[in-house]
Amino acid sequence: MNSVCSWSGGKDSCFALMQAMKEGYVPKVLLNVLNEEGRISRSHGIPLAILQEQSFAAGIPIHFIESSWKDYELKFIQGLKQLTDRFELTHAVFGDIDLQAHKDWEEKVCKEAGLQAILPLWKQDRLQLVNEMLESQIETIIVSCNEVMGEKFLGKTVTPDLITELQQSGIDPCGENGEFHTLVVNCPLFEKKLQVQVMEKLHYEHYWFCKLQMQA
Repeated sequence: MNSVCSWSGGKDSCFALMQAMKEGYVPKVLLNVLNEEGRISRSHGIPLAILQEQSFAAGIPIHFIESSWKDYELKFIQGLKQLTDRFELTHAVFGDIDLQAHKDWEEKVCKEAGLQAILPLWKQDRLQLVNEMLESQIETIIVSCNEVMGEKFLGKTVTPDLITELQQSGIDPCGENGEFHTLVVNCPLFEKKLQVQVMEKLHYEHYWFCKLQMQA
């Protein structure tokens, strides 16, 4: 059951991969979509160099696609087809939890590439999931968030206390609705912890982002 993991660099894709591996799926490659310039990830704003460091730490190669939102689906399908041929893949792992439109899209693009979509976190309780992630020793920091949360949360490590604070503010504990995104700096898949530094906090189109770099 050779698989590709749709890798955002954040907690959900990481935990989905860990759960898939427990179920017998063999990760052959990670897949990430960058912006048109190929510098940062399309969704989370994570620099290419940090995503590469995650790949090195996990011992799993990573494949990058450069794309605009307009060409996203076409480029994603092309990437899946290339990786399917190269790694003899049968499945693709995704970290979505309960957004039906996302699941429908993932099953659609996988069908185009001759793959079966696997969603190990599907329909699980969001609060329970994030607590399981923390118990599984996934260490993450918040690298982007909406204006409701504000820049004060950028760079913070996700902890049980932080999750409680978010819930009390009416924010989903998993950020499944796009309230925030995370970067995994350590987990059981990694040989070593990533040393990442927040250089700057940027505001762009109603969203806050961290400008990140690896520490020397």
